[in-house]
Amino acid sequence: MSLDTDTRNQLIETVRRFVRERLVPIEAQVAETDEVPREIVDEMAALGLFGLSISQDYGGLGLSMEEEALVCFQLGQTSPAFRSVIGTNVGIGSQGIVMFGNDEQKAEWLPKLASGEAVASFCLTEPEAGSDAASLRATAVPDGNEYVVNGTKRYITNANRANVFTLMARSDPETPGAKGISAFVVPADLPGITIGKPEAKMGQQGAHICDVVFDDCRIPRACLLGEEGEGFKVAMQVLDRGRIHIAAVCAGVAERLIRECVAYARERKQFGQAIGEFQLVQAMLADSQTEAYAARTMILDAARLRDAGALHSMEASCCKLFASEAVGRIADRAVQIFGGAGYVADYGIERFYRDVRIFRLYEGTSQIQQVVIARNLLRNLEV
Repeated sequence: MSLDTDTRNQLIETVRRFVRERLVPIEAQVAETDEVPREIVDEMAALGLFGLSISQDYGGLGLSMEEEALVCFQLGQTSPAFRSVIGTNVGIGSQGIVMFGNDEQKAEWLPKLASGEAVASFCLTEPEAGSDAASLRATAVPDGNEYVVNGTKRYITNANRANVFTLMARSDPETPGAKGISAFVVPADLPGITIGKPEAKMGQQGAHICDVVFDDCRIPRACLLGEEGEGFKVAMQVLDRGRIHIAAVCAGVAERLIRECVAYARERKQFGQAIGEFQLVQAMLADSQTEAYAARTMILDAARLRDAGALHSMEASCCKLFASEAVGRIADRAVQIFGGAGYVADYGIERFYRDVRIFRLYEGTSQIQQVVIARNLLRNLEV
């Protein structure tokens, strides 16, 4: 479902103002305290940001993928930690329920996720299974009307705030690879679940990742998401969608960095003139703008493909690969343009430089995106 043009434009403008007036001024505070203030989280909930991708039938905004990307372009123009607050509810934490949940699972969780009353996390990565997701070792062994879950999930975003987990675990230990994996909707307060302490990270302070340990955790069979053996399919479809979302955030950060660079290049003087007058600085600005524009354009194209119901796995990976790599280059150029000022904390450029590095890792590394793209070409391209 898409919004009418006026409503869409009003939403985007509201988010743009919220980002610039409420979030940008406290970026340094969040980085220092490693915490997004509660009142900001409440304001995000009041704006409906937790429910961007959840149907209006369940209290969300029900945005199309294209509309969500347009909102993410705005959310990306501040510290990525703010987007992370809502990110799992909008994306990987909720979308398994949206795509594969039964009526009862949707009715129980989607209204709470859309309102921000509950937070969802996505439990796929393990100590010995990251990019090789089909090799995960966590088990969910059937036992009567329950499954008994054992295993550790690693680097789980928002785990310390989560009320529910979308869990991928091996329900058929005798079947190797993807076919033995099932997906589950698991309440976070069940006995046998332990949350590790938040990891100390290179960047994105205020966004937390933790281990989630399952120790003989018994979950009802009603927690099964989709059919047994569909877990890998659930995970991959959720990630296809999430890659467009993450790419849009990358494009938003790129646009923020370019804006900062242009402002600095106009005011900073060397050799008696603004550094923006020097052609080598202009080249860095031009290259950055070209890459940001290319990212935005391809993201909107992939989003429209998804909205039309067309195959888009390759295009989603193209977006994630290009946008995440591009924003890394743009952040590096920003440090170069700012010079020594870019290396110290006062201007925030070094913080963005650290923050954007994770984009090339999570929801599929750049190398995994290359594999997905190449396999799609080899399997489907007519020559």
